[in-house]
Amino acid sequence: MREADLLIRGMIAGLIIAAPVGPVNVFCINRTTSAGWKRGIVAGVGAALADTVYGAIAGFSISLIINLIIRELYWVRLFGGMLLIGIGISYLLRSPRSLKSNNKGRAQSDLAATFLLNLTNPTTVLSFLAVLAALRIDDSRPWWQTAFLVGGIFLGSMAWWLILSTVISHFREKIDDRVLLWMNRAAGIAIGCFGAATMLLSRKGF
Repeated sequence: MREADLLIRGMIAGLIIAAPVGPVNVFCINRTTSAGWKRGIVAGVGAALADTVYGAIAGFSISLIINLIIRELYWVRLFGGMLLIGIGISYLLRSPRSLKSNNKGRAQSDLAATFLLNLTNPTTVLSFLAVLAALRIDDSRPWWQTAFLVGGIFLGSMAWWLILSTVISHFREKIDDRVLLWMNRAAGIAIGCFGAATMLLSRKGF
């Protein structure tokens, strides 16, 4: 069945795009470690939604948006890099809450942060174009079949965040507050470095 095949291939594409280590992975690991499994999943949902947006752009071959992203790549990368550096600095300056505290916070902010982080990474849509071509699912098709593809992309991306959050949550009990503090600082440095690299790429025009 064509729809089932597209759904499965979409899941594979979503998983391939989500899995590489990047700022969103670092963010989700940090949220799972400091606030628990559910907060890691919420952060993953934001990333998966952004992947789905770019997957839809690539899957429906919306050339107007694709060309706009390519044309404005400099500014989007510049803004995304500044955002990453800002988040990295905030992680370095603030002290994480104790693991023994409730860590309730606002889960919506985690979802919004990962959605924005992924959305300001325009190379994601270019990666989708490459992955869809590699999986031989970049051909034109009826819109309802493409909807199965896009739905698969969300499920595949979400599967990665479920796996990642579950694995990290398994080791959470072995982490004390001192280790959490250093992990928080490491996450801040890593995210800030990703931001600096993004801004550098925007200046070089890669």
